[in-house]
Formats: sequence, C-alpha cells, structure tokens
Amino acid sequence: MKLSEVRDEFLAYLSVEKGDEKSTILTYTDDLIQFEDFTNDKDISLLKRDDISDFIEFLSKKGLMTSTIIRRATTIRCLYLFLAKEDLIHISLIGLYLPKGERHLPNVLTTEEVEDLLDGFNLEDPSEVRDKAMMETMYASGLRVSELLSLERGNINFEQGYVKIRGKGEKERIVPIGEYALDYIDKYVEEVRSHNPGRGSKYLFLNKQGQTISRQYFWRKVKFYALRAGVMTPISPHTLRHSFATHLLENGANLKQVQEMLGHAKIETTQIYTHVSTKRIISAYDRFMEGK
Repeated sequence: MKLSEVRDEFLAYLSVEKGDEKSTILTYTDDLIQFEDFTNDKDISLLKRDDISDFIEFLSKKGLMTSTIIRRATTIRCLYLFLAKEDLIHISLIGLYLPKGERHLPNVLTTEEVEDLLDGFNLEDPSEVRDKAMMETMYASGLRVSELLSLERGNINFEQGYVKIRGKGEKERIVPIGEYALDYIDKYVEEVRSHNPGRGSKYLFLNKQGQTISRQYFWRKVKFYALRAGVMTPISPHTLRHSFATHLLENGANLKQVQEMLGHAKIETTQIYTHVSTKRIISAYDRFMEGK
C-alpha cells in the first residue's frame, strides 16, 4: 500500500481526534504530499525511521521557516503513529529528534459553557438520550474519544462509581465517574439501548443499526450540539477531555491523580493543563480589575 493510498484515512482520523478545521486539514494534506514526493510515494511497508530525519534535513536545506519545518515533521510523525496504531508498520520513534517550537494550549470550555452544552439535549429523542449519556460520560471521566466509543458495558461499575478503561498501549486504568453521568448511562441503557438491534453487543454506545458509534459521527454531533447551545469556544470531542482535566485542577485536584485518570504515561503531558488553568484564572482576574 502506497503512502498516498492511506492519506485520506489518516486525514479523517486527524479531523475527528483533534477536531481540526478544513483549512488545517488542507495544510496537513500539503505536508503529506510533500513527504510522498520526497519518498517517491514508497510503499508503507518500506518506511524507515530515517525517512523522517532525512525529510527534516531536506526541508532545512530548502530554507523553510522553522515553524513550517516543525509542522511538517509533526504531521509525518503523527502519520507514523497512526500507521503503528492500525498495525500497518512497526517502527519505534523513541528518541526521534524533532525541531522544538512553541506549545499551544488546548481549547477549554468554561463551566458555564459545559452546562449549556450538556443541558441542551432533547430527552424525548432516543438518539439525543444516547448522545447526552456519551458526552456526560466523557466530561465526567476525561476519556479519550477512542476509549469512549469502545467502552464496554461490563466495564462500568454502577455501585462503586467507576469505569475500567483499556487505553493506549493496552494499559488498564480505573477512572471514577459521578452519579450524574451514571444516571444518564442507566437511562440510555434502560430506555434506548434495550430496544436496539445490537443490544446483545458488549459495547455500550451503539448506533441505530446496533453497531459501535464512529468517530466521524461523534465529532459531527459534538459540533452540532455546541452550535445549538451557543457555545462560542472552538470545540471538538477532545475539548471535553481538556475541560475535564482543567476543571479538576482548578478545583484543587492533585496533578498526579489527574495524570492517572487521563492515562498519561508522563506527568509532563498533564502539566500543560496547569498552564491552561493559570491562563484562565489570570483572564478572570483581568476582567474583574477592568470592571472596578
């Protein structure tokens, strides 16, 4: 399979997981085409780790801006990780050098925006009962999109209030989940899922055909519900995970505990949320001072 033949699937994955806009996807497309041309559109089975390093060197010699080189190298690194996730290549990127650039903070909803989003469902519509249960679960537990969509019925403990997750690298973790989210999961299971043709499935959230929910569907619905609720912050499914982590830290949660709940291998990954939280607090303080 040629590099160009996996491009569309990879771009679809990026748009759903990161919620990138069409303009950003076009930029990714250009990055991928550049890499395809550089490697003569080689078969993915022939890819090597050095192809990324050689590509970075090639871009540097062309005199491109550092920010452009960083973006293109990051896109190709993400491509390799995606192919590895799909079990199409087996290449370790540990220790791979990438140019360093400024790290952008993730978008986070205010607590008011979260309330507007989660209170805006029509519970007379079975599909919206399911979608509300999904979003309540994601915000209450900070799951990744893939973890939410592959959540199994047997991994929810209603009595003790937790979900068991098998995350990245097949690592298992226990994440507490509040009664509010559990109530809506129960409502969905009893009133909607029990009538679904796939009700015997081990997976919790199902579409009308009894199959698991696709990333594309969930991404579109998050955008739809946010627009309907009047949420102005740019949003993707991952925004609920970012908001979960930031709101926990703002309310005094321990950084190590948040790391464990999110399933981050390194605490440095979790620390970005302390910067988001600080930025939000400063913003609130500035607004307060302006009003005095």
